[in-house]
Amino acid sequence: MEFTINKPNMGFQKIERFDDNATLDMAKHYKEIISLVGEDAEREGLQKTPLRVAKAMQFMTQGYNMDPESILRSAMFKEDYRQMVIVKDIDIFSLCEHHLLPFYGKAHVAYIPNGQITGLSKIARVVEAFSRRFQVQERLTTQIKECIQETLDPLGVAVVIEAQHMCMIMRGVQKQNSVTTTSDFSGAFKNLATREEFIRLISNKMH
Repeated sequence: MEFTINKPNMGFQKIERFDDNATLDMAKHYKEIISLVGEDAEREGLQKTPLRVAKAMQFMTQGYNMDPESILRSAMFKEDYRQMVIVKDIDIFSLCEHHLLPFYGKAHVAYIPNGQITGLSKIARVVEAFSRRFQVQERLTTQIKECIQETLDPLGVAVVIEAQHMCMIMRGVQKQNSVTTTSDFSGAFKNLATREEFIRLISNKMH
């Protein structure tokens, strides 16, 4: 793996990791695509574009190199707390597997512990691990729920995702204000009262 470190004058340090062979192979294909759409891949502004896109694609699909269950297990603690734990407004950025165009929005995740809790940041990292892959929103919602349910064995898990899809905004029907909402629930959240409490809490603007 190659580490690229940039240190601009402001002191910002940027570290990225890429597979050298994959980067070069993808760059060749992206160069060909640029030519196939009718552009000159050798002109100044496009000469480094294939490499940039190859690295960007690896960044946007880094979830394939993440193990969501291990993320949760890395910070599991025994705790006798059996009320709802909610992490809401988690930013998601993913690539629709049908057109490889982005969809983005917010994920709201809750679980009711059953003797085990996990670090709050780990919930967001699980969302990141599954979203940084080729996805459909429906599968993404269920994968997050199932991972938390199977790893923590809580009394229930709830996941709601609200997202905008560039495949609907910039192509196809071109509906700029459309938002897609998906949800999945397990255990205690299948109870109407519990589910309604969760929906009410994620809808409240308390910050």
